Amino acid sequence: MHALSIFTWIIHISSVIEWIIAIWLIWEYGKGINNNNWWILSFAMLPALISAMCACTWHYFDNSPSLEWLVTLQATTTLLGNCTLWGAAFRIWYSSRTETTE
Repeated sequence: MHALSIFTWIIHISSVIEWIIAIWLIWEYGKGINNNNWWILSFAMLPALISAMCACTWHYFDNSPSLEWLVTLQATTTLLGNCTLWGAAFRIWYSSRTETTE
């Protein structure tokens, strides 16, 4: 018996794919408007993607106790991702605010 049902796997895998597509779309948007703040946002999304991949890997191996370090890595990259996403979002907000006052 595996740790996750097929339906849960579908959700996990589709979420990772959606996140990859979102990173690519944000990168392309930044390129389209020639604004590197959006490129920074796409890079800021990478720790969250790593976090998701850690979770999927751990579950793939049926939550093996020998891979519990992945849980710590997932938590760390989630925290890092939340911080980098906040920073990138703040940068976009701040730059848009200064553009409108000029």
